[in-house]
Amino acid sequence: MKKIAILIIATAFLLSACAPKFGEEEVVQEKNDKQQKAVIPKYNISDSYYRMILPFKPSKSRGLVVENLNTRLDVDEFETGLMRVAQERFSPKDYLFQEGQFLKKETIQSWLKRKDEGDKGLNPALSNKGTNEEKNTKSPIYLADILEHDYYTKNGDNKVELGGVVLGLALNSVHYYETEQGYPREVELTDEVIEREGKQLAAEVLSRVRHIDELKHVPITIALFKQQPKTSIIPGHFFAMTNVDEDSTTIDKWEKINEEYALFPSDDAEKNHREDLMKFLNFKSDIEDFFPNYTGVIGKAFYVDDQLQQLTINIPMQFYGKAEVIAFTQYVTGLVMEKFPDYINVNVYISSVGGPESIIVRPAKSDQPFVHIYQ
Repeated sequence: MKKIAILIIATAFLLSACAPKFGEEEVVQEKNDKQQKAVIPKYNISDSYYRMILPFKPSKSRGLVVENLNTRLDVDEFETGLMRVAQERFSPKDYLFQEGQFLKKETIQSWLKRKDEGDKGLNPALSNKGTNEEKNTKSPIYLADILEHDYYTKNGDNKVELGGVVLGLALNSVHYYETEQGYPREVELTDEVIEREGKQLAAEVLSRVRHIDELKHVPITIALFKQQPKTSIIPGHFFAMTNVDEDSTTIDKWEKINEEYALFPSDDAEKNHREDLMKFLNFKSDIEDFFPNYTGVIGKAFYVDDQLQQLTINIPMQFYGKAEVIAFTQYVTGLVMEKFPDYINVNVYISSVGGPESIIVRPAKSDQPFVHIYQ
């Protein structure tokens, strides 16, 4: 086995001494018929990320995603997954990213209401008849949030202009409500219902967005996201997308997005991803045999087109010294290289009650993982 370098570096030193120094490019951005200077970083940390227009402008609906989605996992995947969807149409090589500047917080909040709570509400109204259970079962809330991302291009006059907009619609898989007595209840929504309602909502959102002056003539992509229940420890996923041409006000066709997350170990993984699960269980078993202070190993697997792309593993341990952390990290690094195929990305986070202890990152097709032990 090749030697693996283990880095024991104070975080502050890592950030100050190793941070890349890169140039910037000044451009002109037009907004509301006014020109203002903006900056584009020349350095990009990865081909998977967009360069962002600086100074950074927070979304006009800032904070809504955190408020409206069930878990932090859903929040992160909704945002980063929408960027991943955007790359199919707006390449990071040609487009710059900016958080949504056209859908205001008040606008989205009004759209998320029930129809009987405001004239702009997109969610179904509650009937005046029946118990709360009957009303909510018949008319659950489908739309949880709307997220806007804007993509810009640079023209020959050293100006940037809006090149496209991507909208994400977060849909509930479970509708939560209370009985008349205040007891919490829930209504589970099937995938068929989520998809049907999501596509209908997307058509209405597109129609409304086209009434915004700046968005009347730009290409628009809309993607549908199914968020997980509040108790889930894996995030939801995007399941459908559509590309709308500039000036168009209708959706002609939808494309399936075949992505999902799986929890290792779980009954779902046993049923649908048994071969990958067995590799994980062998990895877990080797840790149990070697270290008596083992407390648990949890894996989050990300699949695209039914193929495992990334495996994120969290290992909480009880440690009694730094030497033990180093020994354990070395051992786990060897297991990562031996147990998992080289075509997947593997990230391992080792922690104790005191916080993070070490990380192991093995990119796909790499025989030299990055290992960092926190001081």
